[in-house]
Amino acid sequence: MSVGEPGAASAAAPEDPYAPLRTRPYLGLLALTALVGVPVCAVAFGFLALVNELQPVIYTDLPAALGFHDTPVWWPLPMLALAGLLVGLTVRHLPGRGGHEPADGFKAGGAPSLAELPGVACASLASLGLGAVLGPEAPLIAIGGGLAVGALRLAKRNADARAAALVGAAGSFAAVSALLGSPLLGAFLLMEVSGLAGPLLGTVLAPGLLAAGIGALIFTGLGDWTGLGTYGLALHDIPEATAPTVSEFGWALVIGIAAAFAGAGVHRLALFLKGRVERRRVVGTVVAGLAVAGLAIGYGAGTGREPSEVMYSGETALEGLLAHGATYSTAALVSLVACKALAYCVSLSSFRGGPIFPAMFVGAAGGMLLSELPGLTLTAGFAMGVGAMAVAMLKLPMTSVLLATLLLGSEGLTVMPLVIVAVVISYVVSVRLTPTPAPGGSPPAGGTGRA
Repeated sequence: MSVGEPGAASAAAPEDPYAPLRTRPYLGLLALTALVGVPVCAVAFGFLALVNELQPVIYTDLPAALGFHDTPVWWPLPMLALAGLLVGLTVRHLPGRGGHEPADGFKAGGAPSLAELPGVACASLASLGLGAVLGPEAPLIAIGGGLAVGALRLAKRNADARAAALVGAAGSFAAVSALLGSPLLGAFLLMEVSGLAGPLLGTVLAPGLLAAGIGALIFTGLGDWTGLGTYGLALHDIPEATAPTVSEFGWALVIGIAAAFAGAGVHRLALFLKGRVERRRVVGTVVAGLAVAGLAIGYGAGTGREPSEVMYSGETALEGLLAHGATYSTAALVSLVACKALAYCVSLSSFRGGPIFPAMFVGAAGGMLLSELPGLTLTAGFAMGVGAMAVAMLKLPMTSVLLATLLLGSEGLTVMPLVIVAVVISYVVSVRLTPTPAPGGSPPAGGTGRA
């Protein structure tokens, strides 16, 4: 079409990216997300409460009820074998295969259908409640998005795909609103995972922020009303941080590189094991559970510390790790990092849950181990380890910086320059270590097999 032809000017006119925000349907969508956020957050709170209640019931109350004076050192073996059996059967027989495969990385995906949510809940509850080394964020995102889209479909059967995507994202925002300690941090997490940018981001982010803000209030209110407290990430007894030094910037380089290689190792081993598990899903997941239990028992026997430090996501153990770091010998920290990282690999390959909190815990323990060397303080090592390992596993640099710094409150502001350097170094090296996807998007490792 030449310049003078009719329609050339209109064809060249750019679309208004803010047009959706000016429409009445968008305002109705905001109201719907606010309404949906309330029940979604109530379900998310109940899910987290159930996970947190299951852990002491399984590992403290049940042994006592069976007549044991203390929890036997072998107790994780049958419990994690049971977890593997339940997860394997869920993945094999229920719709949705139990949800997201954590070994494939933390990435955006469509909200599951209502028919798939029972499988997501069953697999993640068995994994998290019985001791697999994964966190609750991935199943919460799936449950929140699935419930929100399901509610939209029930209320408006002809809802278009764009509206479903917006409402699903808002449901996910609401579900993780208080988990990471701040609704803003949850928003950053989902913003980076979605890969959105530019003016379109505001269109999608506004409903999510609204749902996240309401969700944080719901979490706080339910915590007070039930007496169960909140389940957000928070540290309290934090050693004072000092102004960054030249030597600590050097340590930021070391920690960034080390975390990148550690993250690449964890991810590749997880994919390798995943391929073997998928060949015999049920048996493979049971064996994986026994492997996690064996690592926990070996750590406890070798160090005299609690095997539970190797089990679970590590979310609630971060505060004790930092506050009581002086009680860990060098050998205990080395053993903790090695056993937790290996248990993390096995859990990623087989169970269902999220990758964030175990990565933070492994990085924190590694940073504390390095802080025993000259030129690195405990708080700085802890923060840089958290951020560098988080970005190595998630490939989300902004979220990783915020995770490491907001976690430490005012002390996090002091060490933020060090965290930024460690995160950027780890991110760049991690990307360079990541194999280029094969044509057609097939994974570089792991393989497939009979489920």
